[in-house]
Amino acid sequence: MTANKPKVLIAFYSRGGTVEGLAREIAAGATENGAEVRMRRARELVGEEVMKLAPGWIENAARMNADYEAPTVADAEWCDAMVLGAPTRFGAAASELRAYLETLGALWVTRKLMNKVGSAFSSSSVPHGGVETTILSLYPTLAHLGLVIVPTGYGDDVLFSAGTPYGASANSYAAKKLPPTENDLAVARYQGRRIADVTRALAQMRAAAAG
Repeated sequence: MTANKPKVLIAFYSRGGTVEGLAREIAAGATENGAEVRMRRARELVGEEVMKLAPGWIENAARMNADYEAPTVADAEWCDAMVLGAPTRFGAAASELRAYLETLGALWVTRKLMNKVGSAFSSSSVPHGGVETTILSLYPTLAHLGLVIVPTGYGDDVLFSAGTPYGASANSYAAKKLPPTENDLAVARYQGRRIADVTRALAQMRAAAAG
């Protein structure tokens, strides 16, 4: 970490743009709190024949892939904090994001991710669609990799109106395809600010211990 400037990787998968909206707000919160942010979108694991079954999927993927590079092992090694975002798929994270995490074995073996900050966020298309279980399903992976898990908690009053104590969330209400609400985005921005704060504090503690 360079001179109190945390390096934050936001690795996410988004199909319709809901998770992307949360990711952008987390990035904004981290940036306004002095962090350097990389946003990366995981790529599809299926071909166009499957993508055509969901209207707008191909078009949204093309737009987002033009806006964001795919996450790499080098991105994970670069960062001081890794924030993971994915829509829920039957109560767990979308496989596109999981596929990226399964490329990090070499960093796990060499302990290069130890003591970095880890956090997560999610979205669903229906109420009670699994955002909490999805976020929680990502935290064991972060623990195995050695990251220090940083949830949102209830550190901001907006958490009593939106999100979860584990991470930001949103509900697109299926066919309505609603974007995240202002409160959803406020939780995400708070999550970004908190990640930057905790990442900076951990770095200072490590520096003090080393000195």
